[in-house]
Amino acid sequence: MNNNKNRRAKSSNKRPVSQINPKLLVKKSKSITIEPYVSARKYEEINLHKDLLNNIANKGYQSPSEIQDKCLDQLIKGKNLVGIAATGTGKTGAFLIPIIQQMMTRANVSSLVVVPTRELAQQVQAEFKSLTKRTKLNSACFIGGTSVSKDISLAKRKNDLIVGTPGRLNDLIDRKALRIDNISVLVLDEFDRMLDMGFVRDIQKLVSGMKRRQQTMLFSATLDSSQEKLISQIAGAAIRVNVTNGLKSSDNVDQNIIRVKNNENKFDVLVDLVKESSFEKVLLFAETKRGVDKLSKQLKNSGMKSDVIHGNKSQNYRTKAIELFKTGKIKILVATDVAARGIDIKGVTHVINYQLPQTMDSYIHRIGRTGRAAATGVAYTFVN
Repeated sequence: MNNNKNRRAKSSNKRPVSQINPKLLVKKSKSITIEPYVSARKYEEINLHKDLLNNIANKGYQSPSEIQDKCLDQLIKGKNLVGIAATGTGKTGAFLIPIIQQMMTRANVSSLVVVPTRELAQQVQAEFKSLTKRTKLNSACFIGGTSVSKDISLAKRKNDLIVGTPGRLNDLIDRKALRIDNISVLVLDEFDRMLDMGFVRDIQKLVSGMKRRQQTMLFSATLDSSQEKLISQIAGAAIRVNVTNGLKSSDNVDQNIIRVKNNENKFDVLVDLVKESSFEKVLLFAETKRGVDKLSKQLKNSGMKSDVIHGNKSQNYRTKAIELFKTGKIKILVATDVAARGIDIKGVTHVINYQLPQTMDSYIHRIGRTGRAAATGVAYTFVN
């Protein structure tokens, strides 16, 4: 038994071989002015419940984003939908607003939102709470790294919306604490990652357990054509909405590689790089949890303010580290791919890959943490 655990631990820390050609990671950002999307209607013209409208207005929103404008009417009607839009374009509101509208105007509407990371689950629940203030709608968030006993108690109460990561959700179902057979709406957020080999069985189990599912929504920033068969199995003949502005997510990011010479110390090159004044808020990616811990320790020993997030850290630790990074109390956040999706951090000036990422999809999502909105970001990838 212990030998098996040791083998798994060793394999989880073994850095996989990258499939990326480094030449593809050199690219200048495009100096293109993108006119912001302006909806022809206000939220109050969509005929939403007054309590929902009040909460939307209290958040400072007047008009729907493009993905919302193209999704809300169909989703409120209960249609299945696959939505593709970049992070930060209002995808969460695109599925939460119609879900809440249905909950407020129809009987027996409940929803399960499945996401790949703990941080994204917490963000979805926080958004739901802000949109349902002063209502009787309840939510629960079930993620790894938290108390299972507390989750069991929470799962047994009536929850209008449940959001969680696949592993913890299935664990609670196996313990007979969580029932999903009577939940009517399923949302898979960042579904392309969740349909990867590591998640597909968990997702299939959840989908098959929703015996009374009436509506399915799949949202992501990218679409992998190899997943089309599985998407069709889950969502059927769903409406497709693809919101793009003609630019790839990396078009506003200066990208370059750093070749480490045989006589150079890779870590010293990194320190010299991040000491430059323009490196104000840096996301530094490594391929393994052990590598992340080692890098952060080295950075701290070099006098750099840094912290880490990866799957072995408790949720409290990860939440605190992200908050320190958001508020500028640390300059560098060292992470595995857990930070490549679902974490909305404003003002990231640089993304650095300490090794070549394993896939181009991983690379695109990582560098998408910088160069957000109208800003231009910078990404570097180390190549030995």
